[in-house]
Order: sequence, then C-alpha cells, then structure tokens
Amino acid sequence: MRNNTMVREFTLLGFTDSRQAEISLFTLLLGMYFLTIMWNAVIITITLVNPQLKIPMYFFLRNFAVLEIGFTTTVLPKALGNMANGQQTISLPVCFIQVYLYMSVGVTEFLMLTVMSIDRYVAICNPLRYSTIMNHRTCSLLVLFSWAGGFLLMMAPAITLYQLPFCGPHAIDHFFCDFGPLIKLACVDTSLPELMFLLIATFSLFGTMAVIIVSYINIIFTILCIPSATSRQKAFSTCASHIIVISITYGSCIVMYIKPRGTGELAFTKRVALLNTVVSPLLNPFVYYLRNKQVQDALKAGFKALFGFSRTRE
Repeated sequence: MRNNTMVREFTLLGFTDSRQAEISLFTLLLGMYFLTIMWNAVIITITLVNPQLKIPMYFFLRNFAVLEIGFTTTVLPKALGNMANGQQTISLPVCFIQVYLYMSVGVTEFLMLTVMSIDRYVAICNPLRYSTIMNHRTCSLLVLFSWAGGFLLMMAPAITLYQLPFCGPHAIDHFFCDFGPLIKLACVDTSLPELMFLLIATFSLFGTMAVIIVSYINIIFTILCIPSATSRQKAFSTCASHIIVISITYGSCIVMYIKPRGTGELAFTKRVALLNTVVSPLLNPFVYYLRNKQVQDALKAGFKALFGFSRTRE
C-alpha cells in the first residue's frame, strides 16, 4: 500500500470536461434510455397478454427484454444523475454493486441467447418433437439456469474484487464502474481476480458462442434440405432476428477484447461500452418488431384494442 488512507468513493471521468457537451449528451442518453424502457416493456407486455405468443420463443424473448432493461439500468441512471448534477462521484459500495450487476446481467444475456438458439435448433431440426422437448417445465428450467448461472458465475470474482484495498488514485476513466478500469486502481497484486475474470469471461463469451454456432450450422444444413423454397424462407425468417441480435451483442463484446492498443484505447472502450449498454438494448426490440410478423400483428392488435377502448369511453 502507498498509504493507509482507504478510498471511500471514486471519480467517474465520463465522456467530456465540457459542461455544455455533457448537457447535450445527457439529453440524448435520457431519450435513448426512455425509449429502451418503453420498447422492451412493449415486448414484455404483448408476449404476456397475446394468446398467439404463448410459445417458448416468445417466453425467452420476454425474459431477454427484461434483461435488456436491467442491463442498461445498471449503468445509465447513475451516469445520467451525475451528468444532471454536474458531479462525477460514485461511492465504493455502489461502485461494487454496479460492477457485479453489470457483469452478472451480461453473462445472463449470453446464456439466454444460447438458450434461444437451442430453441430455434429444436424447432427447425426436430419440429415433430418440439412441443414435447420444449415444454413449459424445460423452458422454465432453461430460463432459471440462465439467470442463476449469470449471477452465480460472477459472484466469486465480485467477492474477490470487494476484498481488494483501494488506497491510491480514485479516478476511473469511464462513465460507469467497470471491472477493468476499477481493478487497475487496487493497491495490491490483482493477478488472482484478473485470472478469475478472464476465465469466466472466456467461458461465457466464447463458450456460449460455440454452442450458438454449432446450433446454427445444424439449422442451416436442415433448412437447405427443405425442398420447398417458401418453407426455407419461412424457416430462415424465424431465425433472422435472433441472428441480428447475436451479431450486435457478441460483436460489441468481441471488439472490446481485440480493441486496438494506443492512446485512444480508453476512448475506444467507452464508445464500445456505450454501444453495448445503451444502443444495443434500444435496437433489439426494433429488430424483433420489424422482422417478426407475429409480433407486428400482436402490436397492431394491441393498439387497435387500446384506441378502440378509448373511443368507446369517449
């Protein structure tokens, strides 16, 4: 340790030192956060109330929408509060909680996307046994496994991180408490927590991605064997939205792993983190809505029922 004074709070440097630019960014991020909550809440609502969407695919989609709300909420409210107040501080306990929730929800998203790919694999490669394999009990267990797996996997590195002493610099060059920038501020050797995090990150990212790739290789071969062009197109369309979401989610995380080294590394990391935590949760509901006819029909029916009820009352 450099001295005996323990850090009680950290300073989040954020994106810019300009107050005017910070206010503009606050307005933009607040609007994006509101739209993220609204559109994911719409997905959750229509998959709950519409009888045509009471199938496993939409059960998983509903849980994924909950995760998207949780993922952006772990980061953005505190960042928005700091921008609105002109402050940059975050207390030590809140910082630790934010790191744990951010990592746990992120791993849960990877597991949920893997479960969704397995669901598409069974639906296309074993359609006659689909209702038997993907029954309510199986789907519930898969969702429970995803949630529990994400939060339990990150518990050990989070506890190890919590036990580290922070007694030196307190400035985090980020807009939220992330594991990488935070652990650099510890004043002891951090080899063990960094190794634990690397192993879990490798498993959660590349392990789940391997399962998804194998699933979609089998799906593609099965679809290509379908004699009818119309049936092939229909089968591809059921997977298109999921593939786009997978590409956005995994792509942003992989880019963070292979980020270029140099003076712009921290700025690059913040931009990719912004894409991952703000832009992606906002875009995913639009991807599912624009490319999924059943969701479109359910949403139109919901609006018709809502406006029809309003006119009747008037």
